[in-house]
Amino acid sequence: MKSATLIPGKVVDRMELVQQVNRWKLLSKTIVFTNGCFDILHKGHLQVLTAAAGLGDMLVIGVNADASVKRLKGPERPVNDEGFRSLMLASLAMVDAVCVFDEDTPLELIAAVRPDVLVKGGDYQPDDIVGADIVRSGGGKVITIPLVEGYSTSDLIRRIRAL
Repeated sequence: MKSATLIPGKVVDRMELVQQVNRWKLLSKTIVFTNGCFDILHKGHLQVLTAAAGLGDMLVIGVNADASVKRLKGPERPVNDEGFRSLMLASLAMVDAVCVFDEDTPLELIAAVRPDVLVKGGDYQPDDIVGADIVRSGGGKVITIPLVEGYSTSDLIRRIRAL
């Protein structure tokens, strides 16, 4: 992840993230968390991230590690490595912190961060979102953002291959 160090303080490991979130909480900041592979950043991602950022003060993104993406999406994924995906997300003005996680779900990261708001795209039902119980038990909210029709990384890859 050496390329991600171009944005110091935004791409952090789990321990650094928890320390930063604790500082923000001491300042009464509302922490919003979302996660995903973000393999090829597209309009749908940007819409969800923009909406998520508007739900609080600090937007934290959990990014699936390369090995996790392979397990979830197949051997030809990810297209972009975790360092680049993290750097890409950290470059966005609305993003305050990015942390790569190795597990197949962000459950452990959500448990460590304990965000005030947990956000996923509209292809999820709030009760089925990993970590929803943790966030709600702390008085937080779980929110889904409607998807932009016709935008998904898998669809983009299929369209590119068809060219």
